[in-house]
Amino acid sequence: MRVFFFDLDGTLLDTLGDIGNACNTILARHGYPIHPLADYRRFVGRGFDKLVRDTLPAAAELEAPALAQLVEETRQHYGRHMYDTTRPYAGILPALETLAAKGCPLAVLSNKPEEHTVELVKRYFPSIPFALVRGGRKNVPLKPEPHALLDMAETMHTSVARVLYVGDSDVDVQTARNAGTTSVGVAWGFRGPAELRAAGADHIIDTPSQLIELTVEI
Repeated sequence: MRVFFFDLDGTLLDTLGDIGNACNTILARHGYPIHPLADYRRFVGRGFDKLVRDTLPAAAELEAPALAQLVEETRQHYGRHMYDTTRPYAGILPALETLAAKGCPLAVLSNKPEEHTVELVKRYFPSIPFALVRGGRKNVPLKPEPHALLDMAETMHTSVARVLYVGDSDVDVQTARNAGTTSVGVAWGFRGPAELRAAGADHIIDTPSQLIELTVEI
């Protein structure tokens, strides 16, 4: 069977409100302008450090220790509020259950900090037998670098040729390409189908149920 690796934010879970609210809370606390939640569709995807940096005004010139403190403050606030509005996308849970029942190995690979990634997956998908759940870790390059994906495939004793990497952004498409796997773009996510087409996604799907059709596609 095909092996499915999933991005998390914008793919399995709609986390935009909790991410945006956490960032806006800390920005306001430090006297910086806040952003409409819709703007966070463009900010997310390349790791928590870059997320926080990109929300700061262009004129903000923080020394490295001050920026690190701001990132950590935002990270801690998000960790306390990451269940406020977050929900699985409609149809995701049944699709995952069907894939698991068909015997497809499943895994999650996100740029979100690993502790948050693991907690969210446990909270919202307790019945899904993910073989691995990985997030952003120190000393491991973030997506679109392929290192984490390749390491996961090796750990799961699967060929990258069998892997479908499912995500909502150009970062996910690039990650799949860099790793030599097949990319599946989800049109319901943060970025939309136009970005996925421009990035050259191998497949673009409109609903989670379409994942089932890909289990037999070679």
